[in-house]
Amino acid sequence: MADLDSLIAPHYDVVLARNPGEQEFHQAVLEVLETLGPVVRKHPEYVDASIIERICEPERQLIFRVPWNDDAGQVQVNRAFRVEFNSALGPYKGGLRFHPTVYLGIVKFLGFEQVFKNALTGLPIGGGKGGSDFDPKGRSDAEVMRFCQSMMTELYRHLGEYTDVPAGDIGVGGREIGYLFGQYKRITNRYESGVLTGKGLAFGGSQVRTEATGYGLVYFTEEMLRTRDLSLSGRRVVVSGSGNVAIYAIEKATALGAHVVACSDSGGYVVDEDGIDVPLLSQVKEVDRGRVSDYAAQRPKARFVEGGSVWEVPCEVALPCATQNELDGGEARTLADNGVVAVAEGANMPCTPEAVDVFAERDVLFAPGKAANAGGVATSALEMQQNASRDSWTFEHTEDRLRTIMAGVHERCAGAAEEYGRPGDYVAGANISGFVRVADAMLALGVV
Repeated sequence: MADLDSLIAPHYDVVLARNPGEQEFHQAVLEVLETLGPVVRKHPEYVDASIIERICEPERQLIFRVPWNDDAGQVQVNRAFRVEFNSALGPYKGGLRFHPTVYLGIVKFLGFEQVFKNALTGLPIGGGKGGSDFDPKGRSDAEVMRFCQSMMTELYRHLGEYTDVPAGDIGVGGREIGYLFGQYKRITNRYESGVLTGKGLAFGGSQVRTEATGYGLVYFTEEMLRTRDLSLSGRRVVVSGSGNVAIYAIEKATALGAHVVACSDSGGYVVDEDGIDVPLLSQVKEVDRGRVSDYAAQRPKARFVEGGSVWEVPCEVALPCATQNELDGGEARTLADNGVVAVAEGANMPCTPEAVDVFAERDVLFAPGKAANAGGVATSALEMQQNASRDSWTFEHTEDRLRTIMAGVHERCAGAAEEYGRPGDYVAGANISGFVRVADAMLALGVV
């Protein structure tokens, strides 16, 4: 275990005892707490008010079953979760994930990260997360609809534009959000656009929301590179994943002059030295719901590698955009040996603690997900603003707001790291800046 400050270590012991077997949650908590020693020493009022213990305990944890009928008429039963983690800054805000690996520990890890990520945006949103072990892959639209309707039949009672506002995540895109919102409207008899974000443009969605996490990731990376008088222009870039975040990170990096040569999915990775063709990748993954091997089959010079690690491909900038703990210490050393200068997390906690340590040892710029991928939730908050004012902004205006917000996130991280004697340490800066904002709000609200 990391060498935790003596004022903090007892609280981490409580987390381990109260949440047995939830390894992802333990990891996320530890990665924040190990940077907070100087903060609690400077602000003893946080210790006196038990802020550490309170911030690690969700305000509410919901677990419920979701029964639904498949196309054969067979009853299926899934388990769903919503963890409403912290509302000191505003209504709970965070996505829903549909994937077979979803269990309470993963939802809590994601919700805990979301608290600090949302705080870093500077916007008035708290943190939460949810999901189900339902797997939408291979399911018909009708099956996905029935599942979403059944899930919302229970979930709706816990939601509201001033209470809890879910969005999409892995396995939950525009189709799923549409079905969920339709059922919410049906049950409540109210058209509360602000209760879900990631909606279609025809019914209250925001421009740039689809692109936001990937675009924001690239904007943060560009800000980070600028601190060393570098830019993305001309850089060789590798991206893991090929979902929404990866696709739009590739698109924006390419637009800024980068040369993106590889991406991946669970079946392997593809290397395209001519540069990843974004329209083709988008067609294969988002329309055809195919594999990156299908992309390679349509690009004569592209090479598909079954299995293996995309981090074997030499690059100067690495953007892990797939899932948690996908990049380990050995892969981090391979990246460093091959000349990587910057790594920014598009997914939530995709780099293991060992990988993060390697990047620090090798002086590689490293941006944690709670900072680098905050663009998605930031634009969700902009969608909430538009819904509240019955307004609709242009793509250009919304993207400009996103870029400004990401520059602000970078400034907050860099400033906090500098203030607490860790210049250039974006992990410490993100944790400290997010924590202080939430902690001060919790102090102001009293013991609630």
